[in-house]
Amino acid sequence: VQLVESGGGLVQPGESLTLSCVASGLIYGISYCMGWYRQAPGEEREGVGTIDSTGRITYADSMKGRFTISKDNAKNTLALQMNSLKPEDTAMYYCAAIQANGWCPKFGGRSNGMAYWGKGTLVTISS
Repeated sequence: VQLVESGGGLVQPGESLTLSCVASGLIYGISYCMGWYRQAPGEEREGVGTIDSTGRITYADSMKGRFTISKDNAKNTLALQMNSLKPEDTAMYYCAAIQANGWCPKFGGRSNGMAYWGKGTLVTISS
């Protein structure tokens, strides 16, 4: 499974940004959980949100309200809409996936329970 993120960049506080992740190499008939994670400089990687194979979305508590995950199954694409961005949202944002039927790993722990990771896309919030 290969995951390629795009859409990062430099934006001002208060602006919005949408990230995209294209997945390839997925096995037909196998269900996957996909998710977004981020890692700020000097910090541990943290979960933003996940979406399981039924479409159920779970956001990390600290991410609720300004972040929205969506998935296009036909295009194998995962998106992250980010609104009202703050300087503290500055981080490398990663897309991740794991084979899982109807569930996603809980946030935290080794690799946040995910098996496949993209290389990330950098989001910088600064005026």
